[in-house]
This record gives sequence, structure tokens and C-alpha cells, in this order.
Amino acid sequence: MREENKSLRQQQIETAAYALLEEKGYAGASMLAIAKKARASNETLYNWYGDKQGLFKALVTRNAAEVKSLLERELAAASEPMTTLAGFGPKLLELLLGDRAIALNRAAAADPTGELGAVISLAGRETVLPLVVQVLDAARLEGKLAFDQPEEAASLYMNLLVGDLQIRRVIGRVPAPTPGFCIERSELALTRLARLLSP
Repeated sequence: MREENKSLRQQQIETAAYALLEEKGYAGASMLAIAKKARASNETLYNWYGDKQGLFKALVTRNAAEVKSLLERELAAASEPMTTLAGFGPKLLELLLGDRAIALNRAAAADPTGELGAVISLAGRETVLPLVVQVLDAARLEGKLAFDQPEEAASLYMNLLVGDLQIRRVIGRVPAPTPGFCIERSELALTRLARLLSP
């Protein structure tokens, strides 16, 4: 199969997976059901993703790819760390509060096995947070911030940026954010972080 055709089929499969996730939850989104909805063969899904956990890991990884690649590019270029966070914050909020991430988190909350939650944590937070740690450590080395534990500083930044917004989205108490809201929230988080971790 040509690469562009494979990419299109993967998009169709992953769209079907999200649709079934919202309709039936994680337990009901079987590989066979996803294959039928995407009009793909069950064999294709197993060949491409390995198993159901592999498929949902691919969904989370693809969802987080933009923010992960942004941080990797900025770190490779040794960009000014606070400027990096200013660009990263709004994108992370759009990701975490977007429909796809919310669908995954709602399904994870309803999954008694904890399997989907583990996949989300591994392919999402546990992949992105170490990059945030590196950016904050660069800010510390430049004298922009002062702290002893980079991981604690990263957790503080994430709490200031995201707070309880994601859980409130999951339970339907806040709407999807606008780009303007994400920018303002990110700026406020950085201002507070700089104040709390002032050298």
C-alpha cells in the first residue's frame, strides 16, 4: 500500500475508534467493531497496531505529537526557554481541552481496568513532561527561574497552566476553549510561575 493511502486509511480507522469510544466507551470499542466502522479488515488493524492497546496508544501519541515536536524543536535549537513556554502553553491547552483528548479521558474514567488511563499517561504526560522539565531547567540555568527540583517546578507550571480545567471539561462543566482563552491562560501561568520561582 502506498504511504499516502496508508495514512488516509489510518485516519479513517482512528476516526472510527474515536466515534466508537464516545458511543460505547473503551470496553465496547473492540478491534472488530472499529474495523467494521472504518470498513477495514480486522487483520489490517492487528497488523498496523498490534492490539487494541496499541491502537489507542497510537491515538494518544498522534494527539500529543504537535506539542511534543514543538518542545523537541525548541530544545534542539536552544531557544529562549520562557519564549518556548509561551508558545507551548496555548498549544498544550488546546490539546488537553480538545474534543479528542476529552473523549479519551472520559472513556478512561469509565474503564474499570485502568488500561486506557495507563496508555494515556504513558503516551501523553510521561512523554511530554520530561521535555517541559528540560525547558524549565534551561530557564534556571539562564537565571530566569530559581528552584531545586526540576520535576516539582514542571508540576507547578502544569498546575498553573491546566489546573482543574481538564476534569471540568470531562464532566461537561466548561466548554471547549477559544484560542484567545488559551493564550491568556498561558500568559497568566507564566507570569505566576515567574513570580513564584523568582531568582
